[in-house]
Amino acid sequence: MSGSHIAGQVDQAWLDRHTEAALEPELPIIDPHHHMWVREGNVYLLPELLADVASGHNVIATVFEECRSMYRAGGPEEEKSLGETEFVTGIAAMGASGVFGACRVCARMVGRVDLLAGNRALGLLERHLIASGGRFAAIRQSTAWDASDRIHNVVPVQGMLRDSAFRAGFAGLAALGLAFDAWVYHPQLDEVGELADAFPNTPIVLNHVGSPILGGPYAADRTKVFADWKAGMTVLAKRPNVTVKLGALPIRLPGAGTPSRDMPPTSEEVAAAWRPWLETSIELFGAERCMFESNFPVQKRWSSYQVTWNAFKRIAAGASVAEKAALFAGTAARVYGVPLS
Repeated sequence: MSGSHIAGQVDQAWLDRHTEAALEPELPIIDPHHHMWVREGNVYLLPELLADVASGHNVIATVFEECRSMYRAGGPEEEKSLGETEFVTGIAAMGASGVFGACRVCARMVGRVDLLAGNRALGLLERHLIASGGRFAAIRQSTAWDASDRIHNVVPVQGMLRDSAFRAGFAGLAALGLAFDAWVYHPQLDEVGELADAFPNTPIVLNHVGSPILGGPYAADRTKVFADWKAGMTVLAKRPNVTVKLGALPIRLPGAGTPSRDMPPTSEEVAAAWRPWLETSIELFGAERCMFESNFPVQKRWSSYQVTWNAFKRIAAGASVAEKAALFAGTAARVYGVPLS
């Protein structure tokens, strides 16, 4: 494994050491979670996305996920995220032209508005909808937090989903027909459930299978992590307005084998590592409330687009035709309003 890969950057030469033919190449896919950015020397924009989408799978559309990309350099702080929406709208227009192929990249987007703005958030949400030409389908305000100082906290304080100002802003989502993407760690799953109960008419999409923490103080007993995560997911699954994105988990887990550091993992290895978490989620929520996600280019540090989607197809090998249609495209189309035509 090269030095750049160890440092957490995408190493295309390392990924190219292993290629696979796409399994079920005709199966339509909507990728509901990818980013685009220029960050810390890493460039992932339209050319890079198109190269990945063209790797053999039938990706018919994608959904951009907010990542603080191309924010406005000046102006009021709460308006800076409009820059990301304007940027993605331009990319989406390029995809809609057909000049770059059949895939409708960024057909919908998950943007960001700070819901702590309370009642002012509604006006900001409306501005994003207008700026996006109607492609703005949801927002994500990440709230991943853990009490351990060994875990990276996305927010500095606990319990943002319970904050009264946050909830006042959240109320604007249903008024505009928007969904909410929740990124929390697995000990916070009860907070997502409370939010779902308080706003039953707002679709909530749980990112990354609820992000079970497998490092830091949790690394010593991963069996307990799985049990705690499953208990939280079992309760959360009772909320009908919650769906789950499947992906973005560590690959090298106990029992999954340890791929050579000189070679990227195969889809069999990725599927073996992810299967317990993803299959459990599908069993609890049902295929119609689950969607596979690439999480590119973050996931690209560990496996290629081709291998990642092959791993999902291996995990879903026993699913029915209808279940596969939901997992790979239908759920994302329904939740985010992606036109399947």
